[in-house]
Amino acid sequence: MAVTCTTLEQVRENIDRLDRQIVALLAERGSFVSQAARFKKDSDGVKAPQRVEQVINKVRELSHTLGANPDVTEQVYRAMISAFIQQELAEHAALTQPTT
Repeated sequence: MAVTCTTLEQVRENIDRLDRQIVALLAERGSFVSQAARFKKDSDGVKAPQRVEQVINKVRELSHTLGANPDVTEQVYRAMISAFIQQELAEHAALTQPTT
């Protein structure tokens, strides 16, 4: 639950605190993305558009439940997922390259 701030400085301090938590969660999510690359057979498996839509639907529902703006949540998640797909494609390619 968000606290009610009485100054802009308090607002910024709380945003900074949340940013630290969000980046920590992104790092944790990224480590699972890296692990997922090992289980996927090809780049189509990495891109997994049906899974992307499943995640988007899930987070939109969570947004409604938790009082977040579902459109903002979807935009953030689409950007995040796109970035993680690029990371995973690079990692998947490295895993599947023949060693010389």
